[in-house]
Amino acid sequence: MPGLTGVSHVELTVSDVDRSARWYREVLGFDTVLVETDAPDFFEGRVISLLRPDLGLAIGLVQHQDGDRGRFSEFRVGLDHLAFAADSRSDLEAWTEHFDRHGVPYSAINDMPYASVVVFRDPDGIQLELFALPA
Repeated sequence: MPGLTGVSHVELTVSDVDRSARWYREVLGFDTVLVETDAPDFFEGRVISLLRPDLGLAIGLVQHQDGDRGRFSEFRVGLDHLAFAADSRSDLEAWTEHFDRHGVPYSAINDMPYASVVVFRDPDGIQLELFALPA
């Protein structure tokens, strides 16, 4: 089987790319690295590419000109959720305090035998998680 070296990036369709980019920067600490508008050979719309170098992860936020403006649902075919790894349950506690300061609703920390999880959503309702394996 051919090799893979990791995950390069994730692209999420959003209803308002500027609002979402601001949220991902302020709440999750991503940096804007590229803003693209109307790549005619590919699509009509806007893309803002964000990066967290410490994670080695880029997220592209895509606003299609003629896109569906409905809210995200994990019950439709496609993305269910995107999970970010955290080092420990205490890091999840620190994240919930950070979310409180930014007005981000979130679930209680759910402790399971295999991990502790906090669920939250971006401005379009895309389900996100923080996931910490047990020590």
